[in-house]
Amino acid sequence: MAFETKLIVDGAFVDAGASAVYTRDCALGDGVATVSASAGSKDARQAANAAAAAFAGWAASADTRRAALLDRAADALMARADTFVEAMALETGATEDWARFNCEIAAGMFRHAARMAAYPRREERAGFDPGVRSVLLRQPVGVVLGIAPWNAPIVLATRAVAIPLAVGNTVVLKASEKCPKTHSLVIEALVEAGAPPGVVNLVTHAPSHATEIVEALIGHGAVRRINFTGSTRVGRVIAETCARHLKPAVLELSGKSALLVLDDADIDHAARAAAHGAFFNQGQVCMSTERIVVHGSQADALVDRIAAIARTMRVGDPKTKGVRMGPLISANAAIRVQNLVEDAVEKGARLVVGGEVFKSSMSPAVLDHVDATMRIYTEESFGPVASIIRVGSDDEAITVANDTEFGLAAAVHSRDTARAMAVAEQLECGVCQINGSTVYDDANMPFGGMKSSGYGRMGGVESVQEFTELRWIAVHEEKQAFSF
Repeated sequence: MAFETKLIVDGAFVDAGASAVYTRDCALGDGVATVSASAGSKDARQAANAAAAAFAGWAASADTRRAALLDRAADALMARADTFVEAMALETGATEDWARFNCEIAAGMFRHAARMAAYPRREERAGFDPGVRSVLLRQPVGVVLGIAPWNAPIVLATRAVAIPLAVGNTVVLKASEKCPKTHSLVIEALVEAGAPPGVVNLVTHAPSHATEIVEALIGHGAVRRINFTGSTRVGRVIAETCARHLKPAVLELSGKSALLVLDDADIDHAARAAAHGAFFNQGQVCMSTERIVVHGSQADALVDRIAAIARTMRVGDPKTKGVRMGPLISANAAIRVQNLVEDAVEKGARLVVGGEVFKSSMSPAVLDHVDATMRIYTEESFGPVASIIRVGSDDEAITVANDTEFGLAAAVHSRDTARAMAVAEQLECGVCQINGSTVYDDANMPFGGMKSSGYGRMGGVESVQEFTELRWIAVHEEKQAFSF
């Protein structure tokens, strides 16, 4: 039986105008996953109006009240874990492990945001004039628009709203067309936790209405900040729209993460980290390991170990016990990744294992001898492919890792931490792990990219700064001698 969703506006579950709906098909292509309210621009503006009306009261509420709401939301979210598992399997093809992992991380994000509610937002700073006392204030900005993707839907929808709510903003979440029920469940958890009417709002819409909805929400006068996670292609559109309206944005976009394996690395550990980064959630993570840059002396052993791991990974229906990899988000996505693999093989790469496509699923692939002539060297695959690039030195590894328009995440593997750190410091990316997987996050740390991977930071105190307005109030304690 398909899920149903409605818009959530001013604390109520409501239909879209004219009761318009759209359907989200199951990720496996075997029926309808969700029948969802299909908002138009008028519905979107009503959601923003509700958030604007609720802002003053929520901004003035005590830090402890906001923190308590977020803690209760964490509990409400975890109580819905079974429903999240079912919704994610139908809408995105997620395995149960991935869905439950999403729930746990998202609940942790709510709890972290609860602690950030009390982060000091008032500071006195000495200036050059001893007769003037300067007070710096960080105040909530107003309505924050969150635009979340489908690939880690619970985590990224939670991240889009948690810190903005903690510091006193109200929010509108624009759900992904691919997982409207999953995103709705996050906002439902906040409503159940006691969010006052208008403080949290949800807009769902048909794919054909995306441009209309985004323009209406970004252009709304009460919307003061936008945070978007998604592809660089769409991120550029969001950035251009924000620029026209002079609205600051946090953009977390595409990646082409490199995992560097130096000549002294622990190969068994590096192989497990590389396989995790390349195949986790079918490679559909912004931080996925898209390139494994390995010293030639270690390459054969590393390839053998990653291939051995790939052969153990059962692919199929995520609701089937023992399946470790579900389908990609669509059959077209699987075909696109397969085309990248075929292009690489035609240009000299060796397909060691995997790469078979059936419907929207793809078996994990290991491609050796990838080079810059191949599309997969530069294009984000967003699929389960471990691309091996062989190099002869640390300097060459750094050059290859930086040879991309993207700059989100990376990892460096070496038994010598100081050596790994020296390499990491030269990489053009916002996040780097030493002796870990590229797929790693911590809500207390600033996460974000460089270059075409976006700008701004989510997580830690840096996210508080993104969603507050910094003001300077100068108190003139001595009468100023004016010249006129």
